[in-house]
Amino acid sequence: MSSNVVPMTEELAPGKPGKNFVRVPLPMDAAPELVIDTSGDDERMWMQLADNVWIRPLMLNVVQGSWVNILRAKAGGIVSRHRHPAMVTGYTLDGAWGYLEHDWVATKGTFIFEPAGETHTLVVDPKVGHMTTLFHNMGPLLYVDENGKQTGYEDVFTRIEKFRAYYRQNGLGEGFIEQLIR
Repeated sequence: MSSNVVPMTEELAPGKPGKNFVRVPLPMDAAPELVIDTSGDDERMWMQLADNVWIRPLMLNVVQGSWVNILRAKAGGIVSRHRHPAMVTGYTLDGAWGYLEHDWVATKGTFIFEPAGETHTLVVDPKVGHMTTLFHNMGPLLYVDENGKQTGYEDVFTRIEKFRAYYRQNGLGEGFIEQLIR
């Protein structure tokens, strides 16, 4: 549990942890919960993906092949062009962004659902010049060129290997990413 996460107290939950509160345990084979406070992040937790683009992993699910991360861009322009063979959800925390293939712009508080099969070009609104978005990828990314031809891919396993190498190199160590794998 992160240091900024407030422990449960009698004031927050009357009856807990007093005599009237019964903690129902997780099933024996359940994965442990994951509680992360990113407000005081060490910048080394953010891996650079491209010029002015960083990613902060939150959870990597090797059983279902999904992952949750925060994507941050600090300049306007194209971030990535890719296709999703599985659905993706996103929630904009700050800034403005969209897809060249659509006519909407996501701003702070915008939730998006991307269906399986969606191909798009993620761009940061140049008038705003930045974006921070929480994404939940339910499967791989297939990178494509301007004609839609696949040029590469990323899945939970390639992400884990890149994060391991990055954290090993920057001094946080491989254990940093291991704690996020479920």
